[in-house]
Amino acid sequence: MELRQLRYFVRIVELGSMSRAALDLDMVQSALSQQISRLESELSTRLLQRTPRGVIPTEAGQAFFHEAQLTLRHAEQAVHAAQQARLSGAVSMGLSPTIASVLGLPLMRAMRERYPEVRLHMVSALSGHLTGLLNARQLDLAILFDSHNARRWSVMPLLEERLFLIQSRQQPVAPQIRHAQPAGLEQLQQVPLILPSGSHGLRSSIMASFTHAGFQPRLAMEIDSLPLLMEAVDAGLGATVQPWSAVAMYKDAAQRFQWSEIADDQVRRNAALCSLSDDELSPAALAARVVLLDCTRRLVQSGAWMGATLTD
Repeated sequence: MELRQLRYFVRIVELGSMSRAALDLDMVQSALSQQISRLESELSTRLLQRTPRGVIPTEAGQAFFHEAQLTLRHAEQAVHAAQQARLSGAVSMGLSPTIASVLGLPLMRAMRERYPEVRLHMVSALSGHLTGLLNARQLDLAILFDSHNARRWSVMPLLEERLFLIQSRQQPVAPQIRHAQPAGLEQLQQVPLILPSGSHGLRSSIMASFTHAGFQPRLAMEIDSLPLLMEAVDAGLGATVQPWSAVAMYKDAAQRFQWSEIADDQVRRNAALCSLSDDELSPAALAARVVLLDCTRRLVQSGAWMGATLTD
């Protein structure tokens, strides 16, 4: 049982409607209904009764409603107490360059606002390098694309990013693929691509998608530095396949690049928030993990993180 489920349930009862609660919580109604179903399954009892006018709590639901309200009040008091305690210490976080281009600055600002006495150490590196740092306990937490090498990690599914064909706006190598228009994977067969090397997790997933489609891409260059890779794309030396966050670091991205979502369900990148086990994390690191989750959720739900979908 999670606090968010209690918040969802309480809001539904307060508004008397699943649809109004979904709108108020900025959620899809089906996702909200699924969360309530999970809660009812865990409690092995029906909490809500559907009526033509909306929903009302059952007898068990009414009793649960009052206790849930009390629990949420206690949770708010605990948060306030923690914040008033002026949490201090240090925390180290690892983000890939693409993730950092979207999340890095909002995360740093949020940490400074909420925990000004916590010293933040940020590392931007490829996911494989961050994995090694986390295993060596040189990082407290990191956003990774492959958590299969976890060693006593705490792993939370975070988000899924759709991938885009990105090319120069001034010197496109595939002018037949228009900006902001979906592109099928088969349309990329003859496009000269600039990709990271084979050790990069994104490269592996891209190549697997092409193999699944029955052909191999036309590889023009391999570049493991994201800024250098994007400079080559900007110069018209080839196109690349990346999440939209690859162009987020450029304030003039719309003038320099054009991007087209790849319309294939196989072409996705999944990210997870990985950290040392909870008993190894300091209070500062535990607090930073919450801030990171809040920032990610806010960026995705506001539309500021194009192509990203939160993972329930």
